Amino acid sequence: MKNLKENVMKVVFALTATLSIISVILICVFLFANAVPTIREIGISKFLLGKTWSPFSDIYGIFPMIIGSIYVTALATLFGVPIGLLTAIFMAKFCDKKLYKFLKPAVDLLAGIPSVVYGFFGLMVIVPLVRNIFSGQGQSLLAASLVLGIMILPTIISVSEAAIKAVPESYYEGSLALGATHEASVFRATLPAAKSGILAAIVLGIGRAIGETMAVIMVAGNQAMIPKKVTQGVRTLTANIVLEMGYAADLHRDALIATAAVLFVFILIINLSITLIKGKVVKE
Repeated sequence: MKNLKENVMKVVFALTATLSIISVILICVFLFANAVPTIREIGISKFLLGKTWSPFSDIYGIFPMIIGSIYVTALATLFGVPIGLLTAIFMAKFCDKKLYKFLKPAVDLLAGIPSVVYGFFGLMVIVPLVRNIFSGQGQSLLAASLVLGIMILPTIISVSEAAIKAVPESYYEGSLALGATHEASVFRATLPAAKSGILAAIVLGIGRAIGETMAVIMVAGNQAMIPKKVTQGVRTLTANIVLEMGYAADLHRDALIATAAVLFVFILIINLSITLIKGKVVKE
């Protein structure tokens, strides 16, 4: 009976894994089956490097959206990663137990807040703040980056904290035994041992930032142009798809699907790059 249950569960797990793989393959086939002919028709250089997006004139250049996605993701990571990592270190090694009981649920609550709520917060609080400090309209690259920086905090904090707590306590105790202080033991013994998990947290945070749509649409300004400064409006690849898919048709619709394929490749390249870096870090 026990063997029967084990065999049944093996089949269930295998089917589940197979279904996941098939789903990814189907998404890839759908995207690239539509994207490749469209990019060929428009021209790969005109599509990827073109600086003008004008569907009514049949001009489809997504270079400003590519740059916009890179800028927004990079700035959000710059804001979110240091704060998230330091918060995770505090919660794992420095936080009082009574404070931890309040802080941990608060972080988990941040992870469950819908994107549109973050966007509304950004529109009502961050956008006016940016407008008052830097002038301009407020809806900008800076506002979008700040909102995304807040949104990726729960992911970075939770995964980094788990990675730090997974390090054997003997690393920390051995450092103390050699005469190091509490702070030195945490930062020079425990933290380096958790670097693999911390990198995973950063990857997940970047993935959340680059794939976010609703909050970005509400605070970024959605201007299909390359921003020259952080207070100018910007449009990301995801925002471009959502804003125009509702009324797009024919080549316009195919160009948006091709944009989704470019975004897919973009995320794949980021994940592969981080994986290679992570492998080198672990070997060291």
